[in-house]
Amino acid sequence: MATRTEGKALGWMSFASVMIFLAGLFNVMDGIVALARSSFYVAGAKYVFGDLQTWGWIVLILGIVELCAGGAIVSGQAWGRWFGIVVVGLNALGHMLFIAAYPWWSLTIIAIDLLIIYGLAAYGAEETF
Repeated sequence: MATRTEGKALGWMSFASVMIFLAGLFNVMDGIVALARSSFYVAGAKYVFGDLQTWGWIVLILGIVELCAGGAIVSGQAWGRWFGIVVVGLNALGHMLFIAAYPWWSLTIIAIDLLIIYGLAAYGAEETF
């Protein structure tokens, strides 16, 4: 019989692993759309550095690395949790800098990233996943 803490840990780890995959997939799609020079993003946005195509590559690479981190977490790798925390933290930072192109979506991704970091940091040490 699982205790309440073990159930909560399993829930947060499941949430974190699913959401890191979804965030990675969304980043890959966002990167591809940005590389296609789409008018989907805010016109005339001023970026901290680079242009929309530069940020398309950055977001695409972050998405691919997030998918790798999600795979490591799901496969139960001990280093996967820490790798996931670092990658998701970098993704949140990247979306803070990408906020000029797509403000509301970037804020949503940052909020999801913070929840993923919480789940991995607070409950990842439990070996219930």
